[in-house]
Amino acid sequence: MANNKKVFIDGEAGTTGLHLAQRLETRNDIELIQLNPQDRKNKIARQNALNEADIAILCLPDAAAIEAVSLAEDPETVIIDASSAHRVTEGWTYGFTEYSPQQRKAIKESKRITNPGCYAIGAISLLYPLISRDVIPRDHPLSIHAISGYSGGGKSLIADFERSSAQLGKDGFSYGLHLNHKHLPEIQQLAGTDYYPVFSPSVGPYLQGMLVNIPLNLRTLANVWSAADLIELYNRHYTDEYFIQVADLNEIQCLEKLDPQTLNGTNNLKIYVLHNEKEDQIMLVSQLDNLGKGASGQVVQTINLLLNIDEETTLT
Repeated sequence: MANNKKVFIDGEAGTTGLHLAQRLETRNDIELIQLNPQDRKNKIARQNALNEADIAILCLPDAAAIEAVSLAEDPETVIIDASSAHRVTEGWTYGFTEYSPQQRKAIKESKRITNPGCYAIGAISLLYPLISRDVIPRDHPLSIHAISGYSGGGKSLIADFERSSAQLGKDGFSYGLHLNHKHLPEIQQLAGTDYYPVFSPSVGPYLQGMLVNIPLNLRTLANVWSAADLIELYNRHYTDEYFIQVADLNEIQCLEKLDPQTLNGTNNLKIYVLHNEKEDQIMLVSQLDNLGKGASGQVVQTINLLLNIDEETTLT
């Protein structure tokens, strides 16, 4: 245990924190610092744990995450913030490992890492490879529709759905109706768009799993003439990436439906280029587990990278 890295999850009792603890507590290369339940909101106990840790993970509301950063006085403590508080803050490194060829180096050299939002990693995984290659103009008007399992709303929404389902059942719903969802700033900045996309998120009547959909018209894209061109581009961008897969044309042509829950329990993200080339229509889709690649799975992948071990360790 002497050489093991000490990891503290501030907010272990939350949805993401619980999943992280379950993923890490059986590891023999990590010493998990855990507070007694009565100390989890004790400022001094949290401060001591934050400064004792080699890696501190913040699974907190935004305001509490900002406070936690101020409590971490040891300059050697690496902080991974799973809240949305620092996703576009200067000096913080975006923790999407597969984002670009330079991202792993940037993450490894950083003491302040912000874990991507679930909707955001789905959207950025689709948009950045195209915008960075000028296939989609930066000023192109974009729209995004996405559906997530209700676990994305945290403990209160989980309790609401499970209570309602036990009685009469509960339907899904759309939200973010004022078009100002908190993931929009990171989508704009990391995807490289000039403007916020029009973003319509919704919650489905199931626990976890996500689809992010972005419609495009082939005639508005540069140097791309078919779905096959886009698939080739994604394969080049994510070449040799274990956790990101790109569906080929044969698989897409055989699709009858896309289930947002297919990748549940994994750290995978899968990209589909749905198409009607007769009408020049394309639908980019990313499929992921909002609690996996969209939350705790990506945190664990980042920890593995920081520890210089196989990124697949304890992940599927």
